[in-house]
Amino acid sequence: MAIDLDAIRNRLDSLQTKVTKTDNLWKPKPGKQQVRIVPYTHNESNPFIELFFHYGFGGKNLLSPQTFGEADPLVEFANQLKATGDRNDWNLSKQLTPKMRTYVPVLVRGEESEGVKFWGFGKTVYQELLSVIADPDYGDITDSMNGRDIKIERQTPAEAGNQYGKTTVRVSPKQTSITEDSTALKAMLDGQMDITELYTEPSYDDLKEALSNFLNPSDDSSESSTTTVTTNTSTTKPVAETVSNTADAFDNLFNS
Repeated sequence: MAIDLDAIRNRLDSLQTKVTKTDNLWKPKPGKQQVRIVPYTHNESNPFIELFFHYGFGGKNLLSPQTFGEADPLVEFANQLKATGDRNDWNLSKQLTPKMRTYVPVLVRGEESEGVKFWGFGKTVYQELLSVIADPDYGDITDSMNGRDIKIERQTPAEAGNQYGKTTVRVSPKQTSITEDSTALKAMLDGQMDITELYTEPSYDDLKEALSNFLNPSDDSSESSTTTVTTNTSTTKPVAETVSNTADAFDNLFNS
């Protein structure tokens, strides 16, 4: 059997093509925009992709294995801390618990030529979109021929009067097709990537090492160990004691 040169060339091209988050992720700019959620070709039964992240952990945003139903040492340790009943342990456990971010594949109206991108949002927007789809008067808003666009208004923190700004979504009552060009539609949908290609899942051991470093900081941060932690009760606890206790708990959980 002769080698498939086309397959070889396509694979070479895919390896040489640099995939960046900037090119494939989309977020609304201040003002008004319009997008269309499209079917996710890697899971056609559900366009919503729930990813769990450890934000700002060791200066990085780490994808939690919990996303894929796999063991996460940070989650295991957080659960152990919660079980102690200690307020300081509870506060630390919240830092170690991953936060959910939901993504959907979208075409940005007026920028369809750039292809499918992934729009990420928090719990409030997620609930709003799910409630619309659950409404029988709306149904599947992602349908290629009879779906509905989403109008988005993004306010800056100054405009919204808060720290993070505000995103408002409104699903259009009018049903429309994504495009009348069936060939162009196929090309747009087939060209979307698997979102997990944008994020590297750290191994269990990598996360365990990151947790160990977090609980046993280097000498450069030793000065902070002489301060105290004040909770919303009258109790204070030296950071050194808190770190020592949690480090011991880490050893008991993973090294015993």
